[in-house]
Order: sequence, then C-alpha cells, then structure tokens
Amino acid sequence: MTTAQNARAAARRAADTPALDRLARVGLACRGVLYALIGVLAIQIAFGSGGEQADKGGAITTVAELPFGSVLLWVMVAGFAALALWQASEVLFGHLRPLDRAEAACKTVVYALIVFTLWSVLTVGRAASEDQKSQDVTGKLLDLPAGQLLVGVIGLGIVGLGVYWIRQGVTKKFREELELGRMSPRTRSVMEKLGVAGYLARGAIAGLAGIFVVQAALTHDPDKAGGIDATLRAFADTPVGPWLLVLVAVGLMLFAGYCFGESRYRRT
Repeated sequence: MTTAQNARAAARRAADTPALDRLARVGLACRGVLYALIGVLAIQIAFGSGGEQADKGGAITTVAELPFGSVLLWVMVAGFAALALWQASEVLFGHLRPLDRAEAACKTVVYALIVFTLWSVLTVGRAASEDQKSQDVTGKLLDLPAGQLLVGVIGLGIVGLGVYWIRQGVTKKFREELELGRMSPRTRSVMEKLGVAGYLARGAIAGLAGIFVVQAALTHDPDKAGGIDATLRAFADTPVGPWLLVLVAVGLMLFAGYCFGESRYRRT
C-alpha cells in the first residue's frame, strides 16, 4: 500500500470513529434548533414583531442571547464541525452516486459556513446579514466576464435544488437516509409527516430564492438577490398576505422536529 493509500485509509478510519458519529448526531439536533428558531423568527415577522433576521445568522444570535448561550454555541460548533467532517468523508471515501456526492459536497460547504457564523457570533457578538452577503457575492460575480450567465446558472441551480427537495418530500425519498427498522410504526409515521412538510417548506424557500438570483442576473442588479430572510419576507408580500409565510414557517418548525428524530435514526 502506498503512502497516499495509507493516508486515505487513516483518514477514513478517523471519520468512522464512534466519537465523530456521536458529535455528528449532536450536530443534526443543533440543525433542528436552527430551523426551529428560523421558523419562530419568521412567524414573528409575519405578525409584525420580528427583530432578528429570519435566517441562520439570526437564529444563532438568538441562541447567543440565551442564558449559557455561549456554552450552547460551543456545543453547536462541535456538532456542525463534525457534520462537515462527516460529509467531507462521504465525498472523499463514500461509494456514492455522482448526484449524492455533489449533495454531500454542498452540505460540507454549508456546515463549514455555519461553523464560521457560529465563530463570528462567539468572537464578535453578532452574525453578518446573510441577505447582504448574498448581494455582495452576487455583485462580485456579475462583475466577472460572462457574470450574468454565471449568476443565472447559479440561480437555476438553486431553483433545481428547491425542486429536488420538493421531490424528496413528495416521494418520501428521505426515508432512505433513516434506519426505519429501528422505528416503531407510530414513530415511522410521525417522521414521514415531519419530513414531507419540512422538505416541501425548504423546497419552496430554495425555489423562490433561486428565482430572485435569476432576476438579479437578468437585471444585472445584485440587490435583487437575497438570503433566507429576504425570501421569507417575500412570502408575506403575496396576495395571501402573512399567512403564506406562517405556513412556510410552520413547515420549517416541523422540519426541525424531523432533524431531532434524524439525530437518532440517521444512517451514518
């Protein structure tokens, strides 16, 4: 076995340790906390009492303001770092289909960014606006040669992600990631309902966010793009009024329940 093969084998063994598995499950529960808080913040926005941004940064800032908030944030750092390492190991060593490998790579980046946001709140006291970050990145991309085309493709990719999540919910494909044999029939039924509602809500948000990015490309206006907060607020501006935002927010909170169950029953 070559030195490179030895290194890969050692890295794979490190990724398969029981300690990393337990920390990754903590991370899945922490993911549920974030989605629950985003849902609560979105409902507050719907009824005109929102203060924090309804995104991961706003949720993390809310956690920081709780008693022993810094302790909880350090737990979340460990959990999301473990999730990032786990997904990275799947990309590098897992026997995955190309689409599943791409999804694992995207999750690695997302979890790493959450760790960065947590670190920012711990050191600076507050997370930067995800809407502003999205607009800044979009603006820099638009300034590149063929920038409009690039941003448009990214926007269509985000729309595609939303469609993919909606399909995951409608077909209940997320069940493939769960150890269904360990669940009672009642638990399985509850997890399926939570998963369907959660994936539909996430898909709706991603789809609308992608449309905003496409609009930014077509108009060459980075201000058209936005993060989760701007997308959620857009639901309140529809003819249905704030009730559509409430419906999506409830879907996010149900997905939080799915995440808590996933932390116990996820295949790792």
